[in-house]
Amino acid sequence: MVPEIDLTDPGVLGDPLAAYGEARERGPVARLVAPGMAMWAVTRYAEARAMLNDPRFELSPASYLRRTRVPDEYAIYMRTMQEMEGAEHTRLRRLVSPAFTPRRMARFRERIEQIVGGLLDALPEGPADLLEHFARPLPMDVICEIVGIPEPDRPAWREHGAAVASGDGAKLEAAIPAVLAGAKTAVARRRAEPGPDLISDLVRVQADDGDRLTDEELVTLVWQLVLAGQTPANLIANAVVALLGHPAQFTAVRADDTLMPRAVEELTRWCGPQLLAIPRFTGEDVEIGGVRIPKGEPVTAAIGAANRDPRVFADPDRLDLARDPGTNGHLGYAHGPHFCLGAALARLETQVALTALLRRFPDLALAEPPVRPPDPGTWRLASLRAELR
Repeated sequence: MVPEIDLTDPGVLGDPLAAYGEARERGPVARLVAPGMAMWAVTRYAEARAMLNDPRFELSPASYLRRTRVPDEYAIYMRTMQEMEGAEHTRLRRLVSPAFTPRRMARFRERIEQIVGGLLDALPEGPADLLEHFARPLPMDVICEIVGIPEPDRPAWREHGAAVASGDGAKLEAAIPAVLAGAKTAVARRRAEPGPDLISDLVRVQADDGDRLTDEELVTLVWQLVLAGQTPANLIANAVVALLGHPAQFTAVRADDTLMPRAVEELTRWCGPQLLAIPRFTGEDVEIGGVRIPKGEPVTAAIGAANRDPRVFADPDRLDLARDPGTNGHLGYAHGPHFCLGAALARLETQVALTALLRRFPDLALAEPPVRPPDPGTWRLASLRAELR
């Protein structure tokens, strides 16, 4: 029998990782239910990885619960590459991916280090909320840098980023026109005057067949970066709590910066923020682990459960910063054609942020127990007050 998980159950909301993990041990597929909603969840690593790479499971506009309204002139930018499939997605991915490789993103390391240093310098005296003053503003500051947003415009963009990350529909609706207007200006500027930024790189891209990105596509890509770029904020905050809860590993990674890349991979596996993948829809009847899923049904990958699958990871509930990821990498950035475009940037941001934070405050400690909002889809904090020492 397929296990059923009530997403409104206080126990599930309080510890969704435990709920999804229990379902995983009962079978590879579960049913997630809430008032007015039901979907299938693939809970085991092998099956989830295969589903994310299977063209029978398709992303579409229906994968995204849009409650925001935008002026008609901006609606065209709301459909990002993440929603596309087939030849349309392949074309854009082919044009855009070379600009997001680890090697290309590494060009921004020095500037990211400067941004991180500036945020640490500006932390308030006494106990400080590292989520509000450090982890949350960092992604938008980095996006402004790599996109080429002028310095005078960046304080407003930071406010837009806070609105996007807040989950408040009204604030998000108010921010969208301003972000897109700024993106349109940035694209036009870089068409006229290329610089050492991501938009300039993409403006220069031309495929063998002469294909290029349009201004419309470039603006939409900036919007996609703003949306997806908030992930490092939650990952950094989760990682700080995890490290403080494991003093020996905290000490080891603080003492040796070379451990940080592997540590970030393990932290992403163990406490990555995305618990559930964006739902796909079955293009035909599909069977997973003996469970038949009819055509047209929404299916998600329970990433939090898959990343702790004992069939793949030894002692999976143990945080081990020296763990060798081996051939089975975590699914924190999904898998397959829609593997996160900004994964290299997110990894770099997290590595730089944690390295600098631990170096600056070697005796960092929690000022109060962390509180997590009830959220079955995202493992995140409401605040992260810490003693800076």
